Amino acid sequence: MKAARADTIAEQAAHWIVQLSADDEHVRASARAGFAAWKAQDPLHAKAAAGMESLLGQVHAVRGPSGGDVRPARAALAAIAPKRRRHLAAGVAAAMLVMAVAAGLAASDRPAYLLADLRSPTGQWRTHTLADGSHLTLGSDTAVNLRFTNGERHLQLVRGEILVDVAKDARRPFIVDSRHAALRALGTRFTVRQQDDATILSMIESKVAVQLPQHATTVVAAGQRARITPNGVGPLQTFDAASLQDAWRAHQLVVDDRPLPEVLDELARHRPGQLRYDRAQLAHIRVAAVLPLDDTDQALQLLLDNFPQLRVRMLTRYLVMVDAPPQKK
Repeated sequence: MKAARADTIAEQAAHWIVQLSADDEHVRASARAGFAAWKAQDPLHAKAAAGMESLLGQVHAVRGPSGGDVRPARAALAAIAPKRRRHLAAGVAAAMLVMAVAAGLAASDRPAYLLADLRSPTGQWRTHTLADGSHLTLGSDTAVNLRFTNGERHLQLVRGEILVDVAKDARRPFIVDSRHAALRALGTRFTVRQQDDATILSMIESKVAVQLPQHATTVVAAGQRARITPNGVGPLQTFDAASLQDAWRAHQLVVDDRPLPEVLDELARHRPGQLRYDRAQLAHIRVAAVLPLDDTDQALQLLLDNFPQLRVRMLTRYLVMVDAPPQKK
């Protein structure tokens, strides 16, 4: 009886979260009056509401006068609301976290992404033929700006990862501008990934000259990878260029003896919402695998099949938790 009662309150709480985070101010205003009456009906209602209100305040603060996109979070909540489960209250709490995270993302670099010349959604790839005949593939959640003139061809990587196949034009150099460096193409095919703290350049064919202020130019050749930070270009590493090209073509992640948290970092870039994990707890697990990036649920299942000590909890489509709980003796 108590479990059923808790489920009913959880369902009602999910309903109020959806209404109180609506895009329409009139809907939100009406919901506030109803929510106040609901809280007053029962001390258990007021207790459930206490955990909601601080998060809702953060969402409304982040939304700001121009509004923020919390629709994915509300979709998760709406999906939870009509389902009765034994642990529904925990599911609602997880969905509240998703809503707060989604609002936080709305306040980050979302405007730059939306205003970019070319972009790709999370979990999708887009291929374009540029005005000069170059071919550009945008990986998951990627945005670029283009600035082609009579003298130079500039491509600004706003965020994400790109595969570039540069058309030859001796009169106009092709330059990829990242946060950390200008990458001047001396040949044809390479990938560039923009991270918060570094730019990763991987050469598939020919060469690229890496130019940073107050640093000597570094030339990166086919089969070499460079990690570029404001401090300069790190040691060049070798990799299998053909495998990287095949992985891009098949939308796969090819992993050769990498720590599990790094693998989960990659999967997180290709799915909506949050993939949460404790890096220290999982750092000792090494992975060698080929994982599909256009089906990250399947990728997670493959990891489960190969590492039975792992646990994957899909609290909602937008909040997945991975851990390795202590094994029972």
